Amino acid sequence: MSEKYVYFFGDKTPEDYQGKELSEMKPILGGKGQGLAQMGVNGLPVPPGFTVSTQACKSYYENGQAFPANLEAQVEEKLAQLEALQGQKLGDASDPLLISVRSGAVVSMPGMMETILNLGLTDEAVKGLAAKTNNPRFAYDSYRRFIQMFGSTAMGLSKEEFEGEFERFKEEKTGGRLGRAHGEEVEDTEMNAEELEGVCEVLKTKFKELAGEEFPQNPKVQLMTAIKAVFNSWMADKAITYRAVEKISEKAAIGTAVNCQTMVFGNMGETSGSGVAFTRDPSTGENIFYGDYLFNAQGEDVVAGIRTPVKLEDLQEQDESVYNQLMDVRSSLEKHYKDMQDTEFTVQEGKLYMLQTRRGKRTPIATFRIAVEMVEEGLISKEEAISRIEPEDIERLFYPEIDPSIPVATRNDNYLTTGINAVPGAAAGQVYFNAADAEAANERGERVILVRKETSPEDVGGMAASKGILTQTGGKTSHAAVVARGWAKCCIVGCDSLDISYDNDQLTIKGTGAVVKAGEFITLDGSTGEVFKGDLPLIDPTMPAEYETLMNWVDEVREINVRTNADTPEDAAKAISMGAEGIGLCRTEHMFFETQERIDAIQEMILAEVESVRRDALAKLLPFQRGDFAGLFKAMDGRPVTIRLIDPPLHEFVPHSEEAQKRLAEKISVPFETVKNRVDSLHEFNPMLGHRGCRLAITYPEILEMQVQAIMEAAVEVKKGGQAVAPEIMIPLVMHKKELSILGGKAREIAEKVLADNGFTKEEIPYMVGTMIEIPRAALTADQVAEEAEFFSFGTNDLTQTCMGLSRDDAGRFLPDYVDEKKAGVFGADPFQSLDQEGVGQLVEIGLQKGRSTKPNLKVGICGEHGGELNSVKFCVRIGMNYVSCSPYRVPIARLAAAQAAIEAK
Repeated sequence: MSEKYVYFFGDKTPEDYQGKELSEMKPILGGKGQGLAQMGVNGLPVPPGFTVSTQACKSYYENGQAFPANLEAQVEEKLAQLEALQGQKLGDASDPLLISVRSGAVVSMPGMMETILNLGLTDEAVKGLAAKTNNPRFAYDSYRRFIQMFGSTAMGLSKEEFEGEFERFKEEKTGGRLGRAHGEEVEDTEMNAEELEGVCEVLKTKFKELAGEEFPQNPKVQLMTAIKAVFNSWMADKAITYRAVEKISEKAAIGTAVNCQTMVFGNMGETSGSGVAFTRDPSTGENIFYGDYLFNAQGEDVVAGIRTPVKLEDLQEQDESVYNQLMDVRSSLEKHYKDMQDTEFTVQEGKLYMLQTRRGKRTPIATFRIAVEMVEEGLISKEEAISRIEPEDIERLFYPEIDPSIPVATRNDNYLTTGINAVPGAAAGQVYFNAADAEAANERGERVILVRKETSPEDVGGMAASKGILTQTGGKTSHAAVVARGWAKCCIVGCDSLDISYDNDQLTIKGTGAVVKAGEFITLDGSTGEVFKGDLPLIDPTMPAEYETLMNWVDEVREINVRTNADTPEDAAKAISMGAEGIGLCRTEHMFFETQERIDAIQEMILAEVESVRRDALAKLLPFQRGDFAGLFKAMDGRPVTIRLIDPPLHEFVPHSEEAQKRLAEKISVPFETVKNRVDSLHEFNPMLGHRGCRLAITYPEILEMQVQAIMEAAVEVKKGGQAVAPEIMIPLVMHKKELSILGGKAREIAEKVLADNGFTKEEIPYMVGTMIEIPRAALTADQVAEEAEFFSFGTNDLTQTCMGLSRDDAGRFLPDYVDEKKAGVFGADPFQSLDQEGVGQLVEIGLQKGRSTKPNLKVGICGEHGGELNSVKFCVRIGMNYVSCSPYRVPIARLAAAQAAIEAK
């Protein structure tokens, strides 16, 4: 039995889903196909049709871009079922069935793939449609749209060539009839039936000129060509770019389905139209019906942003019956999907038809508000709300807004114009008018604002490279708005006071004459829709109340602690505000670079040839280090603070240019040759595996002694001030139990002396001594290392390097090829960003299990940046770690990941 590739929807007869439930069919039907089938099952007004599956697309590419066996036969079978249901024939000369052909991937990719409307029209069928509807203007308007769409989309011909012919004809014939001056705007809706019939002939002539063949008059040839075009659009540059930006795996996404659906017409006059509606406001999350509507238009007109639409409330004024039907649909969809839906609909002569529903893209603010309010409304549980949040939703909450302290006069002086506030937030950058220039500017390190008349899928590379997007046309559901919203990029659309000249690379504000040229700065306020000239200062936004509510739920659910990597009291305070419960990594070496006096002391210590001179130099550093640690202990107010002793090789602290070496020699009163020879002696061919970490302390124990003394004296100082302290001394790069035995013993000896000298005991200041597991041997012998350690912290950055034989600093040259599925596809993600659980993860799990075989209550954490990455944190939870640690701004993501892991475990 051959594989089933085509599935019907919209009929009361249940479709055979090969033993699966409809709810399981999204990977096969795609998001749009499953949504259409589900709406039909739920009794909503869905024009019937059929879906060609993602598996057919997959097979198409596996067969060298050839249809799989039996696909055409299955399409013909479902087409016959559709014709029988509708009582019409595709392309019939008297009463033609017309269909739309749309893409529909598993993961929503708005505007990235192809759509063809009015398929089935031919020279004969258009006459039948005109007679049947008694509306020749509508019939020929549909035909000219189809010729343009089929030519540019299915055949890959120049869209601009077709549009140019159309605009020239419209200006000459329609404009001439209406007495319009040359260059004066003529609306499409002002063309009459005879003019539309004439332009169809012009467009068919252009088709033949560009394609080298006549416009196809066989509707079944049209259909199979359109299906092929949608399959081909899956691998179009714009679609590939979108998936890369959105981090959509090619394997996970499979391919696109194709939805072939009976046409309904929004371009049949003023009682018809097309719209896009969200069941809640996708920008704010407010529980209101939100959308755009175009009278006398087809759906692609709304999405493309070619005309600026009216708000959905205007539809209520025009046709309350249809609006009420939409409200019923809204309620039905939210009850079924229990999430905000993005829908497309058409009204044909007063009757509503639903064309699509999918999970609506939304801003981060809206994400949190919708999740929390749906819990309060009883639609979903707290656990479901937590599970819906993505790390990117949290990251994007921290996007900036224009500094409110800017004087009103300054805002007024810089004000240019106002458009439609499509995506909130703010962005400032240099203006560029095409995607290529925007991408090039971004690569140069510039902040970019992309300005377009309207965006199209070809612009996604430039949109991804931009801080903000500004368009002359379009509404809140235009292509620019939908894509920008999904990426949480500030976006203003429908700014019709802009006069954009691509030829001159500039925009002019109508009315004021203000000009902004490419490369000049503007600032966008996506919350108000205002545009300002210049580079106005931005500040971090205020978190919405729903964020705090949901993160409190997160903390109720998670079972693992979240710490931060912080080296300063300022970083520590920021991390606490983000929910950190301690410091998992303080890098002491960063403190040596804060002042010239510190740099001088560390360099003097390194250049010393005898221990007594080294100790004198270290004595100068002691008060600085003590002050640093005291600041951290005060900021953390009793929370644990893990301090890693000096880790980098000494050559990183000394000057390498001759000029700088001469200045240092003069400052510390030693010969230049002495400095030069000492610096040269520190050179290593592979410093990452060289004289660093605990190896320095083995050679120069006085460094460890100074640092431990500073830590414990700081702890005593803060304790005397009335605050609790919990220092954890971490010895890095241990590979052998004996290293930790020597250095851990020395650390405890110094710590006990400082406590005793100040009248304290370990019970009063409960310090710990442990190690960083970042060498494979340490993980494999962790049962022995644990004999000398009170805690383990896995340094997965270096453990990844040592386990995989990759240099983090050099791998960037080739690692992208290892992640790119079109090249090697060795890894699903960069192993320095997401933990390699199969390889490095095994070492981590072995180390944890062996360590706890010696000490069952051994505290274990992770302190690489993996500690703030969703899947890595979930791995840490699964294997039983006590905590993860990451940079301050990743702390909320780690909290979320820990909660999601706990929910998944249940």
